[in-house]
Amino acid sequence: MKFFVDTADIDAIRELNDLGMVDGVTTNPSLILKSGRDILEATKEICDLVEGPVSAEVVAVDFDQMLKEGEHLATIAPNVCVKVPLTWAGLRVCKILTDNGTKVNVTLCFSANQALLAAKAGATYISPFIGRLDDMNIDGMDLIQDIRTIYDNYGFETQILAASIRSANHMKDAALMGADVATAPPAVISKMIDHPLTKNGLDQFVKDAKEAGIKIV
Repeated sequence: MKFFVDTADIDAIRELNDLGMVDGVTTNPSLILKSGRDILEATKEICDLVEGPVSAEVVAVDFDQMLKEGEHLATIAPNVCVKVPLTWAGLRVCKILTDNGTKVNVTLCFSANQALLAAKAGATYISPFIGRLDDMNIDGMDLIQDIRTIYDNYGFETQILAASIRSANHMKDAALMGADVATAPPAVISKMIDHPLTKNGLDQFVKDAKEAGIKIV
């Protein structure tokens, strides 16, 4: 499963990228607002930093303006992936941009029917929002499984990008369900390494090494 980092924080992206943990980046207007950066400037800097796709989201909701924004975002760098909402206008834009060779991430997916429509429109990625479904007492992983089954049934090439990831368990479950990509905040990816038995074992090894006077170099 590919790891995308869901942030516009350049320093956090760089740190994970240096570890080989970044296959791409996703941003949205909320993350841009949090960063305090200009969307075009921030997107260009992120695209220069990572090799994988960088999702930059349109802010318009009507077709004509959304298409203009999508086409403009696509000129920032070759690895820009234009992010559009799962509306009829968004799917129209998705079809046009995809036909012109631009990668498109269709976002705010909450049903298998929506995911099927996005695949038919040629989306590069579909972004089901796991955490927001969980907030409504609906198991978001069931949606990942449903989309995986439908896409596999018909050979759709659209990749499942599990989004709204809130925990390390979400990352594990998304991998088990066969998501192609999971996008998560840097803090969630960092938490994946934590396990009390690892810490306890390491503490014991360090203690024993000191008692034995072990030195490697």
